Amino acid sequence: MAPTGNKNIQSKLVLLGDMGTGKTSLALRFVKGQFHDFEESTIGAAFFTQVLSLNEATIKFDIWDTAGQERYHSLAPMYYRGAAAAVIVYDITNADSFERAKKWVQQLQRHGNSNMIVALVANKADLSSDRTVENEEGEHYARENGLLFFETSAKTAQNVNELFYEIGIKL
Repeated sequence: MAPTGNKNIQSKLVLLGDMGTGKTSLALRFVKGQFHDFEESTIGAAFFTQVLSLNEATIKFDIWDTAGQERYHSLAPMYYRGAAAAVIVYDITNADSFERAKKWVQQLQRHGNSNMIVALVANKADLSSDRTVENEEGEHYARENGLLFFETSAKTAQNVNELFYEIGIKL
């Protein structure tokens, strides 16, 4: 089969998860290669774009970074509507954030696009000495629910590019 040239794909990606799990830090690491120890809380949502070149295609990610505070929870459907991919982030040092990540998965399963690529991300791997959620728990939950799974650190950049690259391949 002859190559058909490089496809250009524009994809909406939404970041979901509790406040303080590192959603903005993951986006900044991927888009700008930056990390800040103290990131202001997102109000409503923030928007980033990043182009990822794969062998088969060039993907322009439109990344919606949603606020994690409970008071903004009701706005989330507005951001994940029409999204091709969702990244649900929890903090490995905060078991409650993992439980709430599961609720995000359930919400997407009920109301999201059925073809949406969903990744469960265990963030803050650099804080493994303070871990309260074992890697196997996240991996098992992701496998049971047909999700991609990555353990990342926005601080050290561990698996951040790999996460978005894998989503890009699936798209």
